[in-house]
Amino acid sequence: MQKDGSLLFSEYSSEIAATDVLGADISPVLQGLYGEVGGIMATAKKHVREESAYPGFRRAAEEEFGDTLWYLAAVCRRIRVPLEDIFSEAANHGNFKNVGAASDISTGVLAYIAMPIAAPSSIDVTLVHLGKAAAALLGSEPTRDGVVAFARAYLDAIHAAKLVFSDVARSNLRKARGAFLDPQPTDLKDIDFDSCFGVEEQIPRRFNIRINQRGSGKSYLQWNGVFIGDPLTDNIADRDGYRFHDVFHFAYAAILHWSPVTRALIKHKRKSSPLYDEEQDSGRAIVVEEGLTAWIFSRAKELNFFEDQKKVSLGILKTISEFVSGYEVEKCPLKLWEKAILDGYAVFRQLKANQGGWIVGDREARTIAYLPLE
Repeated sequence: MQKDGSLLFSEYSSEIAATDVLGADISPVLQGLYGEVGGIMATAKKHVREESAYPGFRRAAEEEFGDTLWYLAAVCRRIRVPLEDIFSEAANHGNFKNVGAASDISTGVLAYIAMPIAAPSSIDVTLVHLGKAAAALLGSEPTRDGVVAFARAYLDAIHAAKLVFSDVARSNLRKARGAFLDPQPTDLKDIDFDSCFGVEEQIPRRFNIRINQRGSGKSYLQWNGVFIGDPLTDNIADRDGYRFHDVFHFAYAAILHWSPVTRALIKHKRKSSPLYDEEQDSGRAIVVEEGLTAWIFSRAKELNFFEDQKKVSLGILKTISEFVSGYEVEKCPLKLWEKAILDGYAVFRQLKANQGGWIVGDREARTIAYLPLE
């Protein structure tokens, strides 16, 4: 798949199909489509109400429109009509004209772009039409004409929101595949953030961290026989085990190949590059990682620290992507974050139960494991 430029609907449909796990029944898909249209409306309303005080509107709108596109593709899959045919029909009426353009796809020479021939209606008007078109699909088996009518209203709404359709589709494709599909080795080949640095500036490819709790209730870390970091307590009346939370930083290091906190603890910052030292390994990056870890921990407490759970909610994963936006780790697919969280908490539960242990990280295998203290 290309990284930018035009995106074929056939390519989007084939790439996104593997993320559809909703079953053959079309009712949940239609309900999901209707719900995502409601999300678009809520985002637009917030933008109108807060105006410039809502700087994240474009990103939020792209995400809502992208999720709606996902459900529209799922509807097309179930009624056995190609998504590209639906949009071709949707753009084939008086509100659009076809304009020829040089193709940016290597297998094609000429492309035709459906251009709106008039200024868009207000975002409120177009969203009302979109909502009506979505509601018309509920309650019975959707017809091809009904799906085309929805796609037409969708195009009008994207135009009114001043979004780039290919950006919407690509962003959704990355998010959906990253959240629902296990990453392949080819997906992770570029997700190694320090391989071009010397060993003294890399997070070790394999590491053993000893952590134990003393009679004082404080936990202590050792790496290669040397104490690192400060002794920790839970810092809260509820003894919840947060004194062992460094395991999560080591899980990020082993599985995501990222952890400014770990680099600071073992003094392996990438100081040979002022850019990396300032932008990726600095105090701000450390604060982001610590804050993210504390926030995930607060959610994990409500879920018994993910015991017997095989998934992390998409809501949590989406919030994580917002936390780390602008840092190198944003390249990691959400599914890899899910693995780092679930595997990290599996080790955490054992550390908490045994008041210490060995944390064994393997970056090559992207694993983190627990061994009991000798």
